[in-house]
Amino acid sequence: MKRITSLSILLLSLLSAPVLADAQNIEALQQWADSDKRSDNNKKRNSHRHPAQTLDFFGITENMNVTEVWPVKGWYTEVLAPYLKNNGQLTIANFKTLTHGDDKKANYYAKLGRKLSTRINSDAAYFGSVLEVPYDPTADTSFGMPGSQDLVVAFRNIHNWDTDGVFKNVIQAAFDVLKTGGVLGVVEHKADQLSDMSSSAVEGYTDESYVISVIESIGFKLVGRSGINANPKDTKNYPKGVYALPPTLAMGAVERQKYIAIGESDRMTLKFIKSAKSE
Repeated sequence: MKRITSLSILLLSLLSAPVLADAQNIEALQQWADSDKRSDNNKKRNSHRHPAQTLDFFGITENMNVTEVWPVKGWYTEVLAPYLKNNGQLTIANFKTLTHGDDKKANYYAKLGRKLSTRINSDAAYFGSVLEVPYDPTADTSFGMPGSQDLVVAFRNIHNWDTDGVFKNVIQAAFDVLKTGGVLGVVEHKADQLSDMSSSAVEGYTDESYVISVIESIGFKLVGRSGINANPKDTKNYPKGVYALPPTLAMGAVERQKYIAIGESDRMTLKFIKSAKSE
């Protein structure tokens, strides 16, 4: 058997120990998660996505410079922007908004990017002054000034980046834009872990060990994992993968109530730090 050193035990305990929540900070985040400016459908997802607790776990404070990578429809942006607007700064690494000929996927992303950008700009009283950086990881190596950000967050995007072969590109860009001591926080659909060497799941899920290994290969260090977004009812064996579950419900009327009862996917929630030693 391999000897487990005292240092190894300490590191394992730190990673598995619950992080003490900041009740006041969670309350401040929760007021925006429950805002009347958010749609009823978006607010219903709070019980699945736990935005206040998740962001508090990442260590967010109101005076930070924060970048959200690929906010898509802006579900988290609706919480981040008003929370940061008075004392901090939110930047979104948004989809490029120009059309791309006959590329249906790129055009779909561009449409989402335009819609979110228009919404933010039309309600400055709520969102504040959000900075926007067009970002395509297949072409761009950066989404901000080096060493300018305290926190970079990404929600349920890793499976897309990995499928497109740009996962490392995004993580490298996050590493570059963060200050020393800055944090990368990610939430992603979690595959079933069969052993130390293998996992199993259908479309949209990603192996947690693989995610950690890729991110640490860029120079980050894992400093925490949380079960706040776990869902043990998610069996991960659906004909259309994670998309069978809410909010997509890709199976349509087929066993719809079954998928609604399961809820949103089982998710990993991971916190990484850019330490001085990793530079």
